[in-house]
This record gives sequence, structure tokens and C-alpha cells, in this order.
Amino acid sequence: MKSIKILSKKIGGDLRVPPSKSDSHRALISASLCRADSTVSNLIFSEDIKATINALRAFGVDLDEQEDSVRIKPKPLVAPQTEVDCNESGSTLRFMIPMSLLVDGKTTFTGRNRLVERPIDDFLHIFDAKQVEYRYDGKLPLTVVGKAIDGSVSLSGNVSSQYYSGLFFILPLMEHDTEVIVEGELESKGYVDMTLNTLKKHNIEVINEDYKRFIIKGNQEYETTDYVVEGDYSNAAFWIVAGQISDEIRLKGLHKESLQRDSQVIDVINEMKGGLNWEGDMLISTPTRTHGTTIDASEIPDIIPILCVLASVSEGRTRVINGQRLRIKESDRIKSTVSELSKLGADIIETEDGMIINGVSKLEGGSVSSWNDHRIAMAMAIASTVCEQPVIIDGAEAVKKSYPHFYDDFARLGGDCRE
Repeated sequence: MKSIKILSKKIGGDLRVPPSKSDSHRALISASLCRADSTVSNLIFSEDIKATINALRAFGVDLDEQEDSVRIKPKPLVAPQTEVDCNESGSTLRFMIPMSLLVDGKTTFTGRNRLVERPIDDFLHIFDAKQVEYRYDGKLPLTVVGKAIDGSVSLSGNVSSQYYSGLFFILPLMEHDTEVIVEGELESKGYVDMTLNTLKKHNIEVINEDYKRFIIKGNQEYETTDYVVEGDYSNAAFWIVAGQISDEIRLKGLHKESLQRDSQVIDVINEMKGGLNWEGDMLISTPTRTHGTTIDASEIPDIIPILCVLASVSEGRTRVINGQRLRIKESDRIKSTVSELSKLGADIIETEDGMIINGVSKLEGGSVSSWNDHRIAMAMAIASTVCEQPVIIDGAEAVKKSYPHFYDDFARLGGDCRE
């Protein structure tokens, strides 16, 4: 495990945010299901995106990587000859499992670390209902025997949106029509909307009946189009919070009207009476004494750790609620956030579905662990800007999962990171 020492120092300046990981996954998969060549540009080759690229290659897709783009040359999908290694990417795994239904033969999926035990039960329920053969012993590997499905399938509304997205990519290519029934309230509407928007750009129609039922016509064709990935609100959230607690940060590359659910970081900070404003297409985050609030984590689990950093030095009390899904991310993000912020001197306690944070004026600094979770590593780095002493992060390399040049950007804004 790699450790870095970050000196207590304010950061500020101008920065172009990295490309959206969520948008990148969707763009690459959709382009791979087209019949003609296309280019996906403005990509960041993080570990998760590499996992999706390699998985698509395993299914027979020809992908030519350039500096910040990929040229996709679709070919008829084939059953992978080797195991599909999803590394630690939950998105890759849940987007690729339905892909196995499009090919003849067996597909075996593997992963690493916590991904091996992350839930895929809702897919297994569908496989059981549709007589799809599979082998699974409670954790990866999973082996699926390809088989076309149609008719009606059901998914719980409180599962990851990745289940829905994975199905929406492949069901339009089935011979017959399909409907996906939502059991209960669909929690992750934002990420489903992102998928539907990507499909629409490829002339794929999914009829959305108020997030209660989705109707997918069969025998559709993906229309080829070049795709430019938009900036990533999930990773921008770290710099947005840094601007609130450190020096002014001006961010380029974000879409003001983005469908990314983590764009809610702006709404949350506005509720906390933070200092955010747009100048054209630039988002400016200005140091402000923010105030505690209640944060509903159900749709924004990826930005909860960094919002907790902000809450730790905000005036008053902040409650994080509806965060059950935080417990099945790269780490149990309730436990990891509470544990590591406590080490830095935050007044934070764990609840069943979230956290309670009483703001303090400054954090102390000290040694923390990333829990091999990229979001925790980056949150601790930003927390260093309001610490009185340096912060040492063990497992700092976890950022490679989504933002490999995070520490370079941190230094570009004036931070001092030392191995």
C-alpha cells in the first residue's frame, strides 16, 4: 500500500474537471452495440474505465485507445474465451452481466477485493424466472449461459440503478418486446435517466411510464454517433468542497444542466448556505462558512464522504440519512467516513443509515486509511486543507479507480503531496 503525506495548506485556482466515469461507461457500451465505427472522446483511462474496455474486448469488440479517446469498431459479439475480469468496478460487472445474454455459450465474470462479494441477487432472480442457466456460489466468479429473454422482468426499486442500465443496453436487441417492472419506489432515477439519455442519442427507445414500468421494443438498432463525454460531477465535488473550505476554485468542463445525479452537490451546498455561482460555463466555489443541514444519501452515495468533510467544519449539526447503500460500496462508507474523519478530529458518529456530524472550526490532522476506496482517499486529501497538522493517507493509490491524476491536480492547485 502506498502512503502519501499532505501538508496542511490551502489550495485554489483554475481547473478543468475530469471526464464523467458514469457517462464514459455508458458511451463505450452503447458505441460497442452499434453496427458502424464511432469515436468516444474526452475519456479518462481510470481503472474502472479500463475494466469496461477490457470486458468489451473480451466480447469481441475492437477498441483502439488514443490519448483521450477510443475508436470503437463493433463486431458480432462472441462468448469470451477467458474470464471477464471486472477488477473492482461494480458498474462494469452489472453492465456486462446482461451482455452475456446476447452471446451463445458461457461467460464467466470475476472481480477483485470487495467486488467479489457485492450483491448481484436481482440478476439471479431474473435468471431463475427466465430459465437462464448460471453458476454462482454466493460470490464471484459468476458463470452465465447465454439465452435470449423477453416478456416481463421485475427489479426492486431500491437496488443500484446499474441493474436497470445493464438491462436497458441489451433488451432493445432482443427479438421480442420486454417490460421491466419496478417493485416499489425507484431510488436512483438520476442514473437511469443518464442511461436513457445515452440510448436516445443512439436512437434507442425505452418507454418510461413514470419510473413504475419501462417498455422496450425488440429488434431495435443502435444508430452510430460520435460521443463526447461530459465533465464529472462526482469528482468535481471534491474541488467544489475544497473551494468552500480553502481558497476559491474555478472549475471548467461541467454541464450546468447535467443529468448526473451528483450534480446535486450544488443543491446541497446551496442548502448549507455555501458560496457557489456560475460565470458562463465556469463554476466558481468561494470560501464560505457553511451551515449544517440534512443530506439524503439515497441517490448520491459517491459524494457523501466529501460532503461529510464539509459538514465537519460547518456551523451546527448535519444529518446524513437514507444511506443504506453506502454500506455496499468500495468500502462501508458509513464506517469508513466516520472512522477516518474521527481520526482527524471531526465530531461524527455512525447511525444505522447514515451519520450525525457536529461541526468544528478546524480539524487536527493525523494518519488515516483509504480503506482501498477512492472516494475516501480523495476526501481525506481535501480534508487536509483545513487541518492544523499534515495528513498521511495509507492506501493513497486507491484514487486510480476513478481519478488517476487526482494528486497531480491537487498539486496544480497548490497542494503539497509527498510520498
